[in-house]
Amino acid sequence: MVTSLTTPDATLAAIEAALPIDPQPYTIGDRPTGLIVVDVLNGFCTVGFGPLAPTEPNQQIATMVSESDRLAKAFTAKGWPVLAFLDTHEPGKPEPPYPPHCEKGSGEEKLVPELEWLETHPHATLIQKDCINGFIGSIDVDTGNNSLISWINQHKLEALVVVGICTDICVMDFVVTMLSARNHDMVPTLKDIAVYTEGCSTFDLSAEMAAQQGLPKTAIHPQEIAHHVGLYTMAERGAFIASTILM
Repeated sequence: MVTSLTTPDATLAAIEAALPIDPQPYTIGDRPTGLIVVDVLNGFCTVGFGPLAPTEPNQQIATMVSESDRLAKAFTAKGWPVLAFLDTHEPGKPEPPYPPHCEKGSGEEKLVPELEWLETHPHATLIQKDCINGFIGSIDVDTGNNSLISWINQHKLEALVVVGICTDICVMDFVVTMLSARNHDMVPTLKDIAVYTEGCSTFDLSAEMAAQQGLPKTAIHPQEIAHHVGLYTMAERGAFIASTILM
């Protein structure tokens, strides 16, 4: 019997061929547009900063951080609104299937140093969320009001540009829910949701690493493949996948 060995690059190429995406430049023009920054936090981006942070420098994450910062500065310079989600959990309250992370007071829940300036910028809105999906995390459980929806409607936004981490988890869940909210007329002015490829990233966890940590097979997470599948899923649901953002 002959065993075929497939390299990671060959696997990625096969998946890209089977699940194609076609990123194109996205031009904002004169449409009212807001920037959504998803979870660009120490706990997901800063080396060694918690159980879900990278264990060593990672180029995809570094690019995402720098591009998120560049776009946020470009938006605020034009007086355009920016909304940043901050994954923030009460200490001791679990979020299955993940280990405790981004707990209040740990520093993991804080924006990375490059984006700390958003905390005090007049054109920036920060929303703490205690779950994967920023749309759900924006709901006040006592009143039912959704601060994200209010922000979009207040600014009469016609487009959202989305960046952040993780492409296939928090970014994807937010985008696919937001597309449904748009189609359900919860945000009457919203037309486009553009996901910027270089402004998104996810994490890498090999089968060996998962086994060493006693994690189930569902924890295995090849970075490039997961990133691509996340982008493909968002495109399939109706998001615009952007190779660059033209302002």
